Amino acid sequence: MNIHEYQAKAILKEFGVRVPKGLPIFSLSEIDQKYKILKTEKIALKAQIHAGGRGKAGGIKLVKSIEELKNESNKLLGKKLVTPQTSRTGTEVKKLYLEEICEIKREFYLSCLIDRASSKIAFISSVEGGMDIENVAKNNPEKIITTKINLSKSIDEKDIEKIIKPFVFSDELKKQAAHLIQSIYKILVEKDANLIEINPLVETTKNELICLDAKISFDDNALFRHPDIANLRDFNEEDPSEVEARKYNLSYIKLNGSIGCMVNGAGLAMATLDIIKLYGKEPANFLDVGGGASKEKVTAAFKIILSDKNVKGILVNIFGGILRCDELAKGLIKAAQETKLHVPLVVRLSGTNFEEGKKILNVSNLKIITAIDLEDAAKKITEAVK
Repeated sequence: MNIHEYQAKAILKEFGVRVPKGLPIFSLSEIDQKYKILKTEKIALKAQIHAGGRGKAGGIKLVKSIEELKNESNKLLGKKLVTPQTSRTGTEVKKLYLEEICEIKREFYLSCLIDRASSKIAFISSVEGGMDIENVAKNNPEKIITTKINLSKSIDEKDIEKIIKPFVFSDELKKQAAHLIQSIYKILVEKDANLIEINPLVETTKNELICLDAKISFDDNALFRHPDIANLRDFNEEDPSEVEARKYNLSYIKLNGSIGCMVNGAGLAMATLDIIKLYGKEPANFLDVGGGASKEKVTAAFKIILSDKNVKGILVNIFGGILRCDELAKGLIKAAQETKLHVPLVVRLSGTNFEEGKKILNVSNLKIITAIDLEDAAKKITEAVK
């Protein structure tokens, strides 16, 4: 789960990390009040969306007066920003962040994340902080230093030295950096975060280290332990169909293709996506209904798939174990009737009660194409949508 910059900075501040003074605004009517609270004329106005690259997309403006602030805020609120991390149509800006401007001397990059390959915590540091860190990673990877540490209560001083070595800090800045690193490590562990990214981390002309921008991502599976973090979720930033799927405990991810998929089991779902691509088409989604899906759950899954206007056909691939094929067939018929199915539907059933399931589908009087195996199913659905 991602959160906005202003929320991330509130968490950092709670753990003793220095961030610029700032306030979020959700409507133009709040500007006068928030401007007075900040007590500064020079302000950075930042669009709040769950995507990087805001600056290059025109989502960050530096203003020098209340008039400029109102004018730029009016332009940004409701605007769709298109960045390398958004969809082609962009993300609508519904929140803004007002922040005091710092006098910057140097910029750095610092992040902390879970490295699943090594089962360690990785800190990534670079002297090339700012908007072009992706280009640095691509063109000058030697300028990015990764330090991996074992999970413990705190970070050893030697590891801190390795993390900050590229920055060539003075003794005073080293103390500030050590506090910062221990703090973000504590957030990662205590709040079950996956990633904490500070870009840029800046050294100011006042000899202070300040987090000028911040991104924090959390483990969805651990949110039950952190209701305070779960409450920060902004459903406006998420795909509506994915939000709906979560209500039914469905693992659904929207993709850009034309063939909707409903499968049980993540591995089988990935294989289904692969074979659709093998036969020249693109999957419209990843959807795992799980092992014990009810008729209601199957119906909900079917409706979610059909809510995608790009879907031209549906492939259902079920290996019956806990989820019986006859129960699935009843759910499919119910869903097809309720949604007035208008696209080709290919169904491959195997496992528990699959013969009964096929019989139920065959006598339903619905235009359902049954398949012998996964390859047969892929051939039939790709032919059907041509």
